[in-house]
Amino acid sequence: MSGSFSSQSRKPLLILNVEVWMEGLLNQWLWQQEYWLPPGITWKDMRMEERMEKGSRYPRPRDLLLTLPLALGFIALRYVFERVIALPLSRRFGVRDRQRVRVAFIPKLEAFYLKKRKQQPSQTPWFWEHRECWQGYPKQLVAEAHYWYYILELSFYWSLLLCVSVDVKRKDFKEQIIHHIATIFLIGFSYCSNYVRVGTLVMLVHDSSDFLLESAKMFNYGGWRKTCDVLFVMFAVIFLVTRLVVFPTRIVYTTLVDSLDFFAPFFGYYFFNALLLVLQALHIFWAWLILRMVYKFVFLGKVERDERSDEESDVEEEEEEKEECSWEQKKGTLNSKLASLANNCVLNNLTHQRRNMSYRMANTR
Repeated sequence: MSGSFSSQSRKPLLILNVEVWMEGLLNQWLWQQEYWLPPGITWKDMRMEERMEKGSRYPRPRDLLLTLPLALGFIALRYVFERVIALPLSRRFGVRDRQRVRVAFIPKLEAFYLKKRKQQPSQTPWFWEHRECWQGYPKQLVAEAHYWYYILELSFYWSLLLCVSVDVKRKDFKEQIIHHIATIFLIGFSYCSNYVRVGTLVMLVHDSSDFLLESAKMFNYGGWRKTCDVLFVMFAVIFLVTRLVVFPTRIVYTTLVDSLDFFAPFFGYYFFNALLLVLQALHIFWAWLILRMVYKFVFLGKVERDERSDEESDVEEEEEEKEECSWEQKKGTLNSKLASLANNCVLNNLTHQRRNMSYRMANTR
């Protein structure tokens, strides 16, 4: 009994030693505080007893493990939605815009809302004043809403990256791969380094225009050309303003310049800003494609197709054009043959009638 008891007591001890060894190895190579935290801040400071407000927390790297199963859930949801709902509806009923019921204005409720809103302090002053993103960094609590925004956003981009091999390959396929990888690194690293405030602003800037592009495509497929054109113009304006003006002058500026007033630069500072500059380069590339589409819309009257159309669709369009040309040629040849045949028939009839008339006149004489 004593031997079995000692062997059972040594087994948990061995597992504990392995876990400690693995944790020490990760701390030595990956989780060095010099990589993730400004000078003077240690992980011990971050692990101190958290006096959080209700619904707030400090970000922990292990929280991001939840994004992988959620990414698979997004893929399954997308598959079911496309096969079960989207395709049958688009084939049978087309794309229809739902009627939105306007809420009636009630003065008492409006006054109550305004009164309560003034009593509640703003929880996100950094949304407009971007220097507030760095006040107290990195000891900044994360609200529950921002936590789930990060988790769902990262899960969504994981699902896009996992599905990129089965989606339609378009002209900007390589740029899309770079964008997804840079975005995943950006979201994951900003969460671990507690760049959550400025990271939330980055995601909001990107999400503000993407849904308009997808909506324009949906109405284009449904044949609603005017609605598609209006949505495309709205998307182009918002994209150009947010990605070429707001993003570099406000967000990139505050991460490059304003942040240095609150902490000394470290590895995370350079890595995070490098990812932002990669995104900005992609913004310039896509802005060029959008401006080409705007040029077609303004001078040609409509946007004929997506500038990022896949190569297969281009081949199909060329084949269709060739078929149309060959059909037109065949049709023209057939018409000419029919016309010559008709002319021959008319001439033969006239010749036959002349012979009959001459024969009758000879008999009469």
